[in-house]
Amino acid sequence: MGRGRLTHGLAAWLLAAGSAALASLAGSVVAQPQPQSVQPVLHWLVQDMPPHFSYRDGKPPQRAEDLGQGEVDGFLRLVLERMPQYRHEFIELSLPRFEAQVRQGETICSVLHVRTLERLQWLYFTTLFPPMLSRQIHVIVRREDLAKFESNGQPLQLADLMRRTDLTGLLPRDRSFGPRIDRLLAASPDRAPRSIVAGRGANLLPMLRARRMDYTLEYPTAADEYTANHPGGPELVKLPLAEGRSTLVATAGCSRTPEGRRAIEALDQAVRQLAADPQRDAWIRAWRNGSPIDADDQRQLNRFLDERAKGPAQIE
Repeated sequence: MGRGRLTHGLAAWLLAAGSAALASLAGSVVAQPQPQSVQPVLHWLVQDMPPHFSYRDGKPPQRAEDLGQGEVDGFLRLVLERMPQYRHEFIELSLPRFEAQVRQGETICSVLHVRTLERLQWLYFTTLFPPMLSRQIHVIVRREDLAKFESNGQPLQLADLMRRTDLTGLLPRDRSFGPRIDRLLAASPDRAPRSIVAGRGANLLPMLRARRMDYTLEYPTAADEYTANHPGGPELVKLPLAEGRSTLVATAGCSRTPEGRRAIEALDQAVRQLAADPQRDAWIRAWRNGSPIDADDQRQLNRFLDERAKGPAQIE
């Protein structure tokens, strides 16, 4: 009888101890922090290239909120607000270095590259918005040389400039000026302006002021911003170019990697969400920083956004 009570007591004690251990184990399991999903990082190429991309206080952005009010970086800020699944980081690279790293398999996205057949080999592309007047390429010259470029009030023809032996032009290397100009330069490489590696600003305006050439090609607002930030020296004049408005649409590109494919799909979806936003007029005003849009540009922009909002993904 005593032995039975002892056995029963021992079993009860073991059961209680086991239950306590299980309860303790369960408590410790509950108390353990659950592993959190790692937010993927998406790297973006940045350069100080007004009017497209303008640094605030001369410094590259560290986060999306640091993006400037340029035509492309302002639009990129709106898009990134609709891509919260990524942590966005920005890296400053030269155009040749960007291409080299992408070709080596790194995943980087850019809103500074227009779509070309050659770039389709190493970048996925999607469309952002139609060209604005600020995307019209001009011939930039020194005012003191203006008489050499007289064209009776008509836009200059780049083909005519290339045939002249009394003028020297220089262009930034590895930069695309849009299909029309790119085709013209490629078709006559012996007469095309020589290309050289540009400095940090990706333009050759300092060299033009230093009289190392007679003309270069650039956007008017880029010349205006350079002049405002670097007063003094020869005055620069912007002359319309007949082939200048050759960029058909602003684009974004991401590396042709699995991560780049997912990024360009998310980017395309964000653009379509932006296009379908019922507060379109408000975000357009914010994007343009309150500056008015030409009536023709406004109609073209609305038509483009209507098609983007209703249409399928646009990825190449």
